[in-house]
Amino acid sequence: MTKPAAIALPNLVHLGDASNFLEEIHAVLGPMPIFEGFAAAEISTLCDYMDCYAAATGASVLNEGDEGDFLLLVLTGSVQVIKHDPESGEKLVSEVGPGAFLGEMSLLDGLPRFASCIATSPTDVAVLHRDDLIGIVAGHPDIGTKVLLLLLQLLTRRLRSATTRMLPTLESNLV
Repeated sequence: MTKPAAIALPNLVHLGDASNFLEEIHAVLGPMPIFEGFAAAEISTLCDYMDCYAAATGASVLNEGDEGDFLLLVLTGSVQVIKHDPESGEKLVSEVGPGAFLGEMSLLDGLPRFASCIATSPTDVAVLHRDDLIGIVAGHPDIGTKVLLLLLQLLTRRLRSATTRMLPTLESNLV
């Protein structure tokens, strides 16, 4: 497996292979209900395909409109997700912490980043590139299936949440 060049994340400091941080990653993922179907050995295999990076407070982790073929798993710290609105400027979409995924839409569809992500405290992330996801699916189909189902669950939750937030606007347009 070939690791992508660190140039893809110019505002972050490359810390090395995620397998070097296995205990920390397992401590973050293990208790999460979305990872309940993953054995410790499967998380270890997943880490073999990821790299870890550090972001300083205020660092741009992802930029809206940029190309990207990777997702980030927040391991420590916190990140604000910000969407640019042409009418009213920047809108805070959410603030996330350890266990959150960022950039999964671009990982899957290859389209530009939907929002910007800014570290609001020193933050460590693990990075999974599309090519490595394909490698997991090909080389470890059981783990690959679990990862793909996890991403589907995550996207479904986000779609339900967005629809719920939009419901008042949608209902007012019907009258």
